[in-house]
Amino acid sequence: MAMSKVWSPRPVSLSIVEVLEKKGAITDIDLLKELKGNFGEVSFRELNTQLMRLEMAGVLRVSRLMKGKRQVELTGRPVID
Repeated sequence: MAMSKVWSPRPVSLSIVEVLEKKGAITDIDLLKELKGNFGEVSFRELNTQLMRLEMAGVLRVSRLMKGKRQVELTGRPVID
């Protein structure tokens, strides 16, 4: 069994928040590169799903910079009340 098939003990959503806390606002392309460095193979579709879930929870905000490029930033609101 290849190592890329083994699940990581940390969820991708937690890693997204950690990267944003460390680097601040970042483009979705750079965020994907960071996640690939931590997790190996992460698809752009999986990233979009996680970003949508975190945005709906109020954890982060995704805004369009230009066609094909988005900025991801933490909202600064607490995750748990």
